Amino acid sequence: MVLEDVTSHDGMIRAVLTIIIPAYNEAAVIGDVLADLHANLGDVPAEIVVVDDGSSDDTAAIVEAATAEMSNLRLVRHPRNRGYGASLTTGIRAARTEWVLTMDSDGQHKTTDVVRLWEAAGPDAVIGQRRKLLHSPLWRMPGKWLLGFMAQILAERKIPDLNSGLRLMRREVVNRYLHLCPSGFSFSTTTTMALLSRGYHVEWLPIDVEQRVGKSRVTWKTGLATIMLIVRITALFNPLRIFLPVSFLFGIGGVLWGVPYILLGNGLSVGAMLLIVTGVLLFAFGVLADQISQLRLERFE
Repeated sequence: MVLEDVTSHDGMIRAVLTIIIPAYNEAAVIGDVLADLHANLGDVPAEIVVVDDGSSDDTAAIVEAATAEMSNLRLVRHPRNRGYGASLTTGIRAARTEWVLTMDSDGQHKTTDVVRLWEAAGPDAVIGQRRKLLHSPLWRMPGKWLLGFMAQILAERKIPDLNSGLRLMRREVVNRYLHLCPSGFSFSTTTTMALLSRGYHVEWLPIDVEQRVGKSRVTWKTGLATIMLIVRITALFNPLRIFLPVSFLFGIGGVLWGVPYILLGNGLSVGAMLLIVTGVLLFAFGVLADQISQLRLERFE
């Protein structure tokens, strides 16, 4: 990306990118993450905001110590643990730059890919697409593939990586949807679905991820919550994508059920009538929900 006017009047580089790192009990690795950024960020005009999410270990102390060598490093602290998504929301709201980039604090993401995403800046969002087929524990992959398939059907677009934590976004754009983002691990999924649903320019850039340091806090309950979130976000931005197919299934089911009875001269059965009426009602609810959705979006966009 070619930058223009990134220097202040005193000749110092003015940050136009904020790198946001949520951290919860990452004392074992956060120092290495910051050292990697310090050594390899190069001329990227960035400030770094670490959001300590109520850690009970030395995470905050390590970050504070690193500020002595990194003048572009800031520490923001939560008094208690609020969650991954809440930490990213805090970091984005604390940013003062045109662009924000989120990355994990567990050692998965490397500065070389951070620089590559910054060089690809231009679209409203550039998301890191993990190259490895198995980039998470094996037991989590079927759920990830199911979530990705659902998201692609509802978003009507191919989504190479739904919930990658390494992503570059225009702060003005993502700020419009922070009120929709959950406090947990579904923040990445929410922002992806929101931007795609509203027609923003989103691109993916292949990246490599390392084995994380420490134990992941993602569970099967996170997957179930993400399924409901995908449906909720779709219903919020484009409810007809949900209501129309469901109403069609009920309607066509009622017709297929009722036709044999009609051909036999027995009239329309109660079951068939119930399915058809349900289909019509769902269609009407979908149209009403779509109108409410458009009125609501006018408030935020």
